[in-house]
Amino acid sequence: MKLNVGGIDRILRIVVGIVLIALAATGTVGWWGWLGVVPLVTGLFRFCPLYTMLGMNTCPVQNKV
Repeated sequence: MKLNVGGIDRILRIVVGIVLIALAATGTVGWWGWLGVVPLVTGLFRFCPLYTMLGMNTCPVQNKV
């Protein structure tokens, strides 16, 4: 698995994911707030399958794998 999420993109994914999950847990938003798990996980693992399909890469690190 090559890293393809980096920098500000990673930070934004983690923050948005945590905020959405917190809003869903408190009942402020509906069930869709639990979709915040997706950006949270992609930010933590620094890998986004959609970026791979689109040929995008925001990670400055050279992947050796």
